[in-house]
Amino acid sequence: MFGWRWRWNFGCSSGCRSGWKQGAGMDERLRELRLREERTFLSSVERGGAAEQPPGRRHSRAPAIVPEPLPSDAALRLPGSPTSRRDRELIAEAVGRSQFLRRLGEGCPEALARSLAPVRHGPGDTVLAEGDEGTAMYIVAEGQLSVSQHGRQLRTLGPGDVFGELAILYHCRRTATVRALGPVRLWAIDRQRYRAMATSHAKQRRAELLGSLRTVPWLRELSERHLHKLLDAMEECTFAPGDVIIREGDEGENFYIILKGEVRVTQRAGGRQKLIRVLGAGQHFGELSLMTNSRRTASCQAQGHVTCVTVAKDDFLEISPFCPRQLPEPDTTETEGPGPEEPEQGWGSPSLRQPPAPARLEDLVAVRYEEGQQQGQRVVLGTGGFGRVELVRCRERLFALKRIRKDWVVRTRQQEHVRTERRVLAGSRSPFIVGFFRTFRDGQHVYLLLEFCQGGELWTKLRERRCFEEPLAVFCCACVVEALEYLHGRGIVYRDLKPENLMLDRRGYVKLVDFGFAKELGRGEKSFSFCGTPEYLAPEMLRQEGHDFAVDFWMLGILAFELLVGRPPFHSADPRQIYSRILDGVFSFPAFLGEAACSLISKLCRRRPGQRLGNTASGIRGIKKHRWFGALKWQKLSLRQLEAPTLRLIKEGPPYVNFKRFSVDRTPAEDEFSGWDEDF
Repeated sequence: MFGWRWRWNFGCSSGCRSGWKQGAGMDERLRELRLREERTFLSSVERGGAAEQPPGRRHSRAPAIVPEPLPSDAALRLPGSPTSRRDRELIAEAVGRSQFLRRLGEGCPEALARSLAPVRHGPGDTVLAEGDEGTAMYIVAEGQLSVSQHGRQLRTLGPGDVFGELAILYHCRRTATVRALGPVRLWAIDRQRYRAMATSHAKQRRAELLGSLRTVPWLRELSERHLHKLLDAMEECTFAPGDVIIREGDEGENFYIILKGEVRVTQRAGGRQKLIRVLGAGQHFGELSLMTNSRRTASCQAQGHVTCVTVAKDDFLEISPFCPRQLPEPDTTETEGPGPEEPEQGWGSPSLRQPPAPARLEDLVAVRYEEGQQQGQRVVLGTGGFGRVELVRCRERLFALKRIRKDWVVRTRQQEHVRTERRVLAGSRSPFIVGFFRTFRDGQHVYLLLEFCQGGELWTKLRERRCFEEPLAVFCCACVVEALEYLHGRGIVYRDLKPENLMLDRRGYVKLVDFGFAKELGRGEKSFSFCGTPEYLAPEMLRQEGHDFAVDFWMLGILAFELLVGRPPFHSADPRQIYSRILDGVFSFPAFLGEAACSLISKLCRRRPGQRLGNTASGIRGIKKHRWFGALKWQKLSLRQLEAPTLRLIKEGPPYVNFKRFSVDRTPAEDEFSGWDEDF
């Protein structure tokens, strides 16, 4: 509808249909966006709901999800799980009805059911209170409960209903009040126990799948790293009784490993199908035609319900050592002379023309607004739960001073993340990453002294423009690719890519800022933290399967879409809807997007991390060689010799003219002397 076409991105390995409209101008793009947002608003009002903010006009986004430390091994001890057949059936039915829970992956709903603990409440008891911090999810076993919001009755819950799901993912506040109408019995699981369960289940299942891969004779020569890559590229699929999985004579497209059920293998002989063998859990089939590039020599049919993991031929060929490797193509990028006349502030060695960075916190003088209602007040460049970023000056040189409340850090257990941010910034020497100078501390705060990027946030520019022309989006994404290539080369995954964390310097170049969610990972290592921005979360993070550098490529695809369209591909006023759509992997492309942009986004936003462009055998070089970047001179970009098309987005005026004006929380910070910040 309205010029949008639906497609399943995980099934698109070769880009988008060539018949789509390409090269539409900005006028057409904005007309389509206006039409869509007007109809979205009217449709929402007619349903009696709250209208979602239209694309390009949102003033804020859902808060970022702060990573919490993983629970201890003690949390893995499971409570008394449901024992009666009725309870097991009720929980299975409830999980099946929940849009989020039923997408958790093979075996996870069953593991969830084993982790639930019984809870009882009497008539009138408040189970959840609107505005309270959420820590648990509930399934109603017996009785009824009322749900109200702002004093208005919304609905009644009964046996099999689920409520409070978001609390098992991350820290959030309850949006409604739930009270027992009579005696009620519930099954509950809190966030720490759920994370322990999901992490343990994911690790166990991954170990089992790796064990199955190691039994395949022709995969024994693969290294552990390649086996993990192969597993990351595999999709889970199910077959009903009698389904034909492979048909004799067809071209080979997939290789399968059986997780559950049995598969009959037959061959045509004398006009009849002759049974060759029956395969069970842990066994595999379909590899021969991939290895020999021949047609299928037998048929495989599901005998009962069957669950498999499968890898497509293209993904398999990138990893299998039996397939010939293409020699690297010669680097045809041009070589140029020296770079810019001087390094940017804060990157590498400070320019001799610039005064040195201050050695003491007392040497920094706050810059104040010169006009408007906030005249005379400190210039605040950004705010968040951690504190704020202020504009400061030292001997005519401007800096951004990030002030982090130590009591908040301790209360939310973010000590290690703050130390990681300092360590990553201090060790980075890239023109596409915000410059770092030094740190300070006092009784209430730790401070990071950073390069001042006077062009402002890319998020602000996107809100002003509604969406970017393609050359603008290409340039911004290319700067991000350079930053990610640098970080990944140092073993750092970023995990919070979005327009709010991209700044423009004085020359219009894009720099990555805010490394609070960055994580140092070894090759082959996985992290099980849950963090990021809801609309940008990768499927493996939602499933608690463990994630690595591939999440940054997923987020790059979401970023490219948002810059071009004005909103992310997965969006909703209800976070549960966002997560369900992400796990399904389904989103729409507007007709005005060119084929190359659709192709890049589709290849970056594959559900399986091993299938994503950037995370395959070609690495990040595969992204740089994609035709969407065809007109970009990567060598010139890396040397900052291109004229940035973003320059026209930067306003002239006082140094703070490109920044939104913030109202600042003046709540005093408490003294904190635990000593976690001794190296600041």
